[in-house]
This record gives sequence, C-alpha cells and structure tokens, in this order.
Amino acid sequence: MTARVIDGKKIAADIRSSIKSEIEKRALRLKIFSVFVGSSDASEVYIGQKRKACDEVGIGFNVMALPEKTTEKALFERLRELNEDKKVNGILVELPLPKHINPVKVADSIRPNKDIDGMNPYNFGKLLLGDKGLAPSTPSAVMEILEREKVKLEGTDVTIVSHSNIVGKPLAMMLLHKNASLRVSHVFTKKLKDYTKDAEVLITAAGVPGLITADLVKEGATVIDVAMNRVEGKLCGDVAFEEVSKKAGAITPVPGGVGPVTVAMLLKNVLLAHTLQDRIV
Repeated sequence: MTARVIDGKKIAADIRSSIKSEIEKRALRLKIFSVFVGSSDASEVYIGQKRKACDEVGIGFNVMALPEKTTEKALFERLRELNEDKKVNGILVELPLPKHINPVKVADSIRPNKDIDGMNPYNFGKLLLGDKGLAPSTPSAVMEILEREKVKLEGTDVTIVSHSNIVGKPLAMMLLHKNASLRVSHVFTKKLKDYTKDAEVLITAAGVPGLITADLVKEGATVIDVAMNRVEGKLCGDVAFEEVSKKAGAITPVPGGVGPVTVAMLLKNVLLAHTLQDRIV
C-alpha cells in the first residue's frame, strides 16, 4: 500500500480564496499584529508564511519585534496598547517566548475578541464547552483537514501524540466534540506503540523527528503529522515519512501538510475576530 499524500497547500489555497472573496465583498480593512520576543528559527518561518498569506487575502500584517530581555511588564504594556487600538483586529504572540516570560499570563493579557491564536483562558474555556469561537489555529487546521478528507470521526479510534496547550489539549476537546474514541499520549508515555498501533487516525505533534515509525502505525490509518522540526537544515515532522507512507492510508507531508492550513485557519480567525468586535456597541 502507498498512502495518499494529503495536499495541505491546496486546502490552504482554497481557504485563502474564500477569505479573500469575503474581505473584498464586505470591503473590510483588517489589521493584525504579530508580537515577536527574541529570536527563533521556527517562529521566523511562520511569520514569513503569515505575512505572505495576509498579503494575498488583503489583511494588514505588522510585526512588533521586541528584544530578548524584554520584561513581562514591558510586554504587557505593549499588548495593552494593541488591545486598546480599535484599528487592530487581531493580536498573536509568537512562541516560544523567553523563559522569563509566562506564556499563560501573556495569553490572559490579550482581549478575548482579539485573541486570534485562541489561547486566552476565556476562549479556551469556550472551546472546552463546545462553543465555536476563536480556537487555536493548529488544532483547527487538523480538524479542517480531516473534514475535507471526509475522515469519519464518530466512534473512530483516534490517538494524539501530544499533550501541549497549543495542540494536544485543544485538539482533544475538538475530537471529543465529534464523538471520537480518543487516546492521548506524549513523549513521556511508556510503550507508545500500545497507544498508536490500533489507531485509525494518528495525530502527532511531539516535536521528535522519526518518533513515529511504521511499526507504530495501523495498516491503512490516516496519519496527520503536525510537528515541524529542523534537522541538518531541513524541515521534517515526527513521522518517518518514507516508511510510514508505505503502510498508512493517507498522510500529511512536512512541509506542505498541516502548516499551510494552520496559517489559513489563522486568517479565518481574523475574520471572526472582526465580527466579534463589530458586535460591541
């Protein structure tokens, strides 16, 4: 068996086309800020992708680059300014942050209706309750891919290899709302194979290159590789792609899989954020 390779670039292009049409139809002038503290290769890659996507659909993209030594207090002050600026429709803070800055406090400091990353505790709570609001874009991208690939989730055995706040936890909630039979594992899980070998859908975001080998995958499974690692200057995921693609039924590549769809779902959040802000009298 040779797996069907899921084209994340095409899915993302379809989403962007729809968003561009909506923006033009409503003559919207949207503006977002990406706040970047310090430096990170992964963040710089994503910032470039976000800027390009925003330019394509007509969303103003701005970067607020702050030095590594920026204090929490100074960062919160800059975020307060963006919160109060009525011309700013969305705020996202690039991760990872320097160790002296608490990402949970940062998420809490962004107004819920400008939180296009969906990480504010208010938005996280709405997600837990099944409310469709501003949700984290990477888990949303996974769900979008599964829906477009017509992957049945109700009653399906699904395993997530991640328990992070960014991917694993919110994705678990989304899958449970679709009545999937869910197992959550991570890099500290003993006997990982026991969690993955029977999964009809396997989603990994552990950040460990080559973690998922063919012997961990069920024949014909749908494998979604969310991770983005850099090895010897090249981007790769958690999945040993060559060997797993000979056993899986469908698989996302890295790059070109979940990443582009994540950026597209972020743009959808910008539209939703504008709608939420527009409801405020």
